[in-house]
Amino acid sequence: MNSDNIAESSSDARFDAIRPYRDDEVSQVISRILSDESFLSSIIRFQFKRFRFLGAVLRPFISYKLRRKFAHVTTVAAFQDYVAKFMENMIKSTTDGVSFEGFEKLKKDQGYLFISNHRDIALDPAFIDLGLHRCGLDTVRIAIGDNLLRTQLATDLMKLNQSFVVDRSSKGRELLSSLATLSDYIRLSLSEGHSIWIAQREGRAKDGNDLTDPAILKMFHLAGRKHKIPFNEYIRQLNIVPVAISYEYDPGDADKAHELFMKERDGTYEKSNLEDIESIVNGIRGYKGRITVRVGDPVTQNFENAEELAAYIDSYIHQNYKLYPSNLIAAGEKSDAGGNYESAFNERLSRVPPEEQKLMRNYYARPVQNARAKEL
Repeated sequence: MNSDNIAESSSDARFDAIRPYRDDEVSQVISRILSDESFLSSIIRFQFKRFRFLGAVLRPFISYKLRRKFAHVTTVAAFQDYVAKFMENMIKSTTDGVSFEGFEKLKKDQGYLFISNHRDIALDPAFIDLGLHRCGLDTVRIAIGDNLLRTQLATDLMKLNQSFVVDRSSKGRELLSSLATLSDYIRLSLSEGHSIWIAQREGRAKDGNDLTDPAILKMFHLAGRKHKIPFNEYIRQLNIVPVAISYEYDPGDADKAHELFMKERDGTYEKSNLEDIESIVNGIRGYKGRITVRVGDPVTQNFENAEELAAYIDSYIHQNYKLYPSNLIAAGEKSDAGGNYESAFNERLSRVPPEEQKLMRNYYARPVQNARAKEL
C-alpha cells in the first residue's frame, strides 16, 4: 500500500492505547490474568460448580496449575495456538461441524481487511482465525469496541488475542481524532502484512438483518484522504474481503429477542455491566448446530463511494449466507430436515415468552428474505 511516510508503523507509540499486546508483553499479561480473582472465580463457577463454597481454597491451586500450563506461552503466536486448540475442542462439544470455504484462495504474507456480518461478539472473528490457522495463514487483528473493555481482565484477554480498540464513547472532535488514528492503524497494519477483521456494523445484528454501515467504510478512507488518495483507488488498496458467517442455531437468540422486545416496548434497553461478557460465555458454551464461514474474493471493483461498496458487501453476505433448515422453517419455506426438526425448532421458540417468539422467528427468517430479494 502506498504511503507518504514509509517510516510510519503500526507499532508506533501513538497507537499504544489501541493496539494489541506485543510478544514482549505476553508473560506479564498472562501473569496478571492468572492472579485476577474474578478470572479464577469464573473458572470455579463453570468448572467446579459443586465446590464453589471452597473458592478461597481452590483459587491458589487453580492459579498454580494454570501458571504451569501457560509457562511456555511467551508470544502472541503461542497464545493463539492455545486458542486454536480451545476452538477445536469447542467445535467438537458445541457444534455439528464447521465448514470453511474460500480460505484456500488467500495468499500468505498478504494483509486482508475482512468485513463480515456480526452475530457473535467473540466467535465471529474466532472462526475466521481458525479458518486462516488451518490454512497456515496468520490470524487477524480484531476490531473491538471499547464498551467491551470495562475491566482490566477483559482488556487483557482481548488484547492478548490480537484485539485493537475502537472508540465508541467519545464525541465531537475527540471522536474524529480517534477515528483518524484508527484509520491510520488499519492502513499501516495492512501495509505490514497484518490482516484485520471488523464487523460490517457496530453491534450484532440482533434482528438477523445483516447490513453494512457506510460510516465504517468512510472511516477507512480517512487515512486515504490524508494522503490525497481518492476513495475508489484507496479502497482497492485495502484488500477488502467480504465474509458470510452462518450459524444454524444462535445460543443468544432468546436474549436478542428479549432485547428487541424491550426496545419496542420501552423505547430503550439498558445493558447490565456484565451482559456483554455473559453473551461471550453463552456463545462459546451454547449449542450452535452447523456453522459455515464463506470468504469472498478481494474487492477490486471501482466503487465511487461508501454506499456503493456497502451495497456490494451486503449482496455478497446475503447471497452466501448458508440457509439452514432453521432459517427456512422460520421463513415458512419447505425444508428437507423433516418433521422432527421442525418440532424441535418450534420447541426452541416456545422457551421464550409468547410476545418475543415472533422476534426470535424473524431473526432466523431474515437471511432467507435477504437471499430471496437478491434473486429477484
